[in-house]
Amino acid sequence: MLARTNIINDAIHQLFDAVGAISVQGYDEERKVVYWNEGSEALYGYSQAEALGQRIEDLIIPKPMRDIVVSAHTDWLNKGIEIPAAELTLRSKNNDDVHVFSSHVMFTNQNNEKEMYCIDINLADLKDAQAQAVFKESMLDVVLKATPDIFFLLADDGLILDYYASNKTKLYLPPNEIIGKNMVGILPPDVDKKFRLNIAKTVQNGGVTSFEYELDLPNGLTHFEARISHLSAYNQLVIIVRDITEQHKSAELIRQHAYFDALTSLPNRFLSLDRLSQMLKDAERNTEKTAVLFLDLDDFKKVNDSLGHEAGDKLLIEAARRLNLAVRKQDTVGRLGGDEFIVLLRTLNEDYNALDVAENLLTLFREPFKIDNRELILTLSIGIAISPENGTGASDLLRNADTAMYQAKEMGRNTYSFYTKEMNIIMLRRFEIEEQMHGALERSEFEVYFQPQLDVKSGRVTGAEALLRWHSPVLGNIRPDEFIPIAEQTGIIVPIGEFVIQQALQFLKLWENEHKGNYNMAVNVSPRQFRDNNLVSFIKESLHKEGISASRLEFEITEGVLMTGSSYIDATLTELHDLGIKLSMDDFGTGYSSLSYLRQYAFDVLKIDRSFINGITLNKEDCDLVKATIAMAHSLGLTVVAEGVEQEEQLTLLNKLDCDYVQGFFFSKPIPANEMIKFK
Repeated sequence: MLARTNIINDAIHQLFDAVGAISVQGYDEERKVVYWNEGSEALYGYSQAEALGQRIEDLIIPKPMRDIVVSAHTDWLNKGIEIPAAELTLRSKNNDDVHVFSSHVMFTNQNNEKEMYCIDINLADLKDAQAQAVFKESMLDVVLKATPDIFFLLADDGLILDYYASNKTKLYLPPNEIIGKNMVGILPPDVDKKFRLNIAKTVQNGGVTSFEYELDLPNGLTHFEARISHLSAYNQLVIIVRDITEQHKSAELIRQHAYFDALTSLPNRFLSLDRLSQMLKDAERNTEKTAVLFLDLDDFKKVNDSLGHEAGDKLLIEAARRLNLAVRKQDTVGRLGGDEFIVLLRTLNEDYNALDVAENLLTLFREPFKIDNRELILTLSIGIAISPENGTGASDLLRNADTAMYQAKEMGRNTYSFYTKEMNIIMLRRFEIEEQMHGALERSEFEVYFQPQLDVKSGRVTGAEALLRWHSPVLGNIRPDEFIPIAEQTGIIVPIGEFVIQQALQFLKLWENEHKGNYNMAVNVSPRQFRDNNLVSFIKESLHKEGISASRLEFEITEGVLMTGSSYIDATLTELHDLGIKLSMDDFGTGYSSLSYLRQYAFDVLKIDRSFINGITLNKEDCDLVKATIAMAHSLGLTVVAEGVEQEEQLTLLNKLDCDYVQGFFFSKPIPANEMIKFK
C-alpha cells in the first residue's frame, strides 16, 4: 500500500512538473512546502530550494489574510471543510500583488500524512483586461458626457434599442418616449424620408452614410448632420447625430458675403451674372426673351457729398426695396456696386415687357425718399438690352444695357433707353478716348489755346479765355466736348486742370511783358476740380511763381459746379474771391436757377451763352432777353461778356445794348500761344 501511495505521489509530481505554465505547491499538515514546481517559481519568484520547508503564510500570504488561511487549512484537516476555489490576491518574493485563481486538493501521502496541493492560475492578464475594460467603459462614459453628439442604437428595421444624449433639449421626443419607437416613424415627413432612404442604403451597401436635415425644436430651427454605420454581425445600426447649426450659419454667412451685397442684401455682380447666364439658357431652350435693365441713380454723389455716406447708404437700401416692388418673384434685382443696379426679367411677353417695367420703375422713384427727416428726390437712368436681339451671352447683354444707360444719361436722365448698335459705336469711342487719355498729359499731347476778348466800345483786346485742345497721335484731334466730360468722370481733369492754369499764367506773364500792358485771363474750372483739397493752395503757388496779380485771373464757373450745393464749393469760392480772383458765371441763361446763384455767390462777371447771341439779330425775344440780362447784370455791379459773336451785326447790336466785352469767331477762333502773342 505504501509503495502504491509513493507511486501516486510521484506520478502527481511528474504531472505537475510537466505543466510549467501553472503554479502548483504542496503543503504538509503544518503548512510547510513539500512541493514547488517551476510554475510556482515563475509566478512567485521563489526557487524550489527557497520554498521547500517554508510555511505558506510566510511565503505568499499577505499579512491580513494569514489568520484566515491558517484557520481554513486547520478546518479542512480537522473538520473536513474544504477550501473553496476562489480568486485571491497573494504576494510574490518582491512583495508585489499576484492575482490568481486558486483551487485546492487534499492527498494522503505514504506516511499517512495529509498534503494539500494548491493549483494557482495567473490572472494578471485577465485582471489587466478587466482593468482596461473598466477604464474604457469609464472613458466612454466621460466622452459621451463631454460630446454634444446624440447616439442611437437601432435594429435593422429602425427600432430604437438604446440612445445617449448629453443635451436632451436636442431630442425631438421626450427622453422617456424614445426607446422602443421606430426612427423612421417619429420624425417630420421630409426628415423621415431622409432617414428611411439612408438607413436602407447603409444596410444594403455597408460603410458610413451621412446626410443633413433640420428640425424645428422648442429652442429654434436646428440643423443636424447624421452619420449611419451598420453593425452587420449584430443586425444593428449606430447613428451619430451632430448639431451643425453654428457651422450652417457660418456657411450661410460666407455664402451671403460671396453672393449677396452686404448693404442691400441683393444678389451681387457675381450672382446676378450667374443668374443671367441661367436665364439665357432657359430662354434659348424655350424660345423666349430675356431683358437686362442697367440702372444708375442720377446725381447720387450729391447725397453722399452733402448729407454723408450714412444717408447715402440708407438711400441705397430704400432704392433696393423699391426696385424689388417693380418685378416678379422669378425676376432678379441685383446691385453691381456703388449706385448701379441690375434688373433681370425672365420670360417676357405682351403682358409683361421691359418697357412697362422701366416706366413702373421711373414712377416708383418719383415718390420722395424720406431719409433722416429729409425728403429727397432721386431719379433713375435705365438702359435696356433684350436677348436674343441685343446679345445671347451674359457679358454682352450687360455691356449693351450699360451702353444704353449712358445714352439715357445723355438724353437728360430720369428716363430709359433701349440698346442700339449706334450706341455701341458711341461707347467704343468713349472707351478709346479714355484709354488714350491716360498718359496723354505726360506725352505732351495737350495744348492750351487762347480766344481773345475785346472791349466792345474801344475794340481793344483786354484779355483771353484759355481753352484746352488735345491732339492724339492715335485718334487725331478730339473735341473738348468729347474728352472733358470723360476726364471729369475719371478724375483725370484734376492734373489736366492744373496744367491749364499753369500754361495760362505762364502765357499771361509773357503776354503782358511783350505788350507792356495789363490783360485778364479766363480759365474754366470743372466740378471735379473743386473737390481737390489742393486747388486753392496750387493757385496761390502758381500766381506767386509767375508774379501775376490775382485780379488778372478769372475763373469761369458753370451751373453744374454750383448745383451740387456742397459746403466745400462755397468755401472754395469764398477763398478764391478773397484772394482777389474774379469769378465769372459761365453759360448764363442755359440753367434753371442761375439768378439765385448770382444772389448767393460773389460773382464779378456774367457770360451770356452763345445760344442767345446767335438769335439777337433774328428775333425780338432773344434780343429782349439779352437786353434784360445786361441791364440786370449792370444793376448788380457785374461786367458782361457775350460769347459766340460771329457777325458784325451782332457786335453792333451788343454795343447798343451796352455789353462790356465780346469774344467769338468774328474776331478770332481759339489760337495757339504763338499766334495769340501777335494778335492785336
